[in-house]
Amino acid sequence: MREVTVAKSAGFCFGVKRAVDMVYDEVLKGGSVCTLGPIIHNEQVVADMAKKGVRAVEGIDELESFENTTVIIRSHGVSKDIIDKLKEKKVRIVDATCPFVAKIHHIVNEKYSEGYAIIVVGNAKHPEVEGICGWCNNDAYVIEDIKEAQNLELDNKKKVCLVSQTTFNYKKFQDIVDILLKKSYDIYIMNTICNATEERQTEAGTIASQSDAMLVIGGKHSSNTQKLFEICKRECPNTYFIQTLDDLDLKQFQSFRSVGITAGASTPNNIIKEVQSYVRNNS
Repeated sequence: MREVTVAKSAGFCFGVKRAVDMVYDEVLKGGSVCTLGPIIHNEQVVADMAKKGVRAVEGIDELESFENTTVIIRSHGVSKDIIDKLKEKKVRIVDATCPFVAKIHHIVNEKYSEGYAIIVVGNAKHPEVEGICGWCNNDAYVIEDIKEAQNLELDNKKKVCLVSQTTFNYKKFQDIVDILLKKSYDIYIMNTICNATEERQTEAGTIASQSDAMLVIGGKHSSNTQKLFEICKRECPNTYFIQTLDDLDLKQFQSFRSVGITAGASTPNNIIKEVQSYVRNNS
């Protein structure tokens, strides 16, 4: 039988589980429920919620005809401007923003009001980063890689506050910080990468380095899953990114005696178990 190692940290993180539970709690209460964007980056979870009547709307404008609806803010969080606009609507607001993301909102809002320049390490197009920037009037420098850090030029007379997307690659964050420190800015650094993210990334890399093949399970739009894939791929060339068991081609695994499995923070446990069982029992 093939040896299969599943990462202990695989699957829902605290913030995602909290947000998903909040949606299902609202469904049980009855009434109209919608989420502002997909509650998490997992198509299977969002589809299941849709079956239960939960609608995912992409913008505030779509809420015009949704009076007396419960609107749930997703785990990624939103900008202060969106919060203010929601309060003007005839809707009930349930905030499922991950507490770790909400902490970044507070830091950015406070430091920006004190006159600090804001740097966000992360993907500028990710909804979490878009939300963070919205707490400093969208007046932030977003850096995602070494080159952008090297090219950044700020006024040396201005204090700088640096935060990170919660799911950013920890090593890349450290490399970017090292470059910025050499520029001699008066910089206040807050490593806001979630502890669960660091643990997940470290464990995934360790398992990948000890396995013949590695499976990374998660939504195709999930930023943290993509980063897990990148980390595992460096350690194990035979690394595969799948969303569900349907994406798995077992023929690729016939010659592998040891397979590692990890999963992104938005991957339900039942999908992980299904993949684990199939890989273990179909050698």
